[in-house]
Amino acid sequence: MIEKVIFYVFAAILLGAAILVITARNPVHSALSLVLVFFTSAALWLLAEAEFLGIALVLVYVGAVMVLFLFVVMMLDINTAVLREGFARYLPLGALVGVVMVLQMLLVLGSGEVDLAGLGSEAAAGTTGNNVRLIGSVLYTVYVYPFELAAMVLLLAIIAAIMLTHRRRGGTKHQNINSQVRTRKEDRLRMVNMPSERRNDS
Repeated sequence: MIEKVIFYVFAAILLGAAILVITARNPVHSALSLVLVFFTSAALWLLAEAEFLGIALVLVYVGAVMVLFLFVVMMLDINTAVLREGFARYLPLGALVGVVMVLQMLLVLGSGEVDLAGLGSEAAAGTTGNNVRLIGSVLYTVYVYPFELAAMVLLLAIIAAIMLTHRRRGGTKHQNINSQVRTRKEDRLRMVNMPSERRNDS
């Protein structure tokens, strides 16, 4: 009974914070509301005995992604008026897409073809241990090749991002620290001797 009460309390907090994410006018308030969404989602994962997913959600999203979002939002001069205009412009289309997604989920879950209670039981059959051990056992046995393929794709993406960042493009200016340190006064300052002008009062 107490678990149901805790679940409904966290679910209500999660829904309230999610509404604040899309309705807050200040981007910083929206990002902080999203942090609250992640924390409450992690609490719900812990209630569902998915400890690894809850801890990973806090460490990855709250500890890294959202901190980066907050830094970017606080450093950039974001025009909130333009953002509100774009939000109001695309609100009908976004609401239509959201309704279609909800209808699709209801149709899939109401068809009876999806067994949420037995999801993953075949992969975890014969394996004993906690949630982290079960995920590791399935990930490195049944899904080892997709896992390695995803790791290679992420590695290639990191290398491509580094190469695009450090490539030399024409027409751009780059700093040369060595030449700046070795500069002299004669290289930067030029004395010009100009004759003084006389004022003609006539």
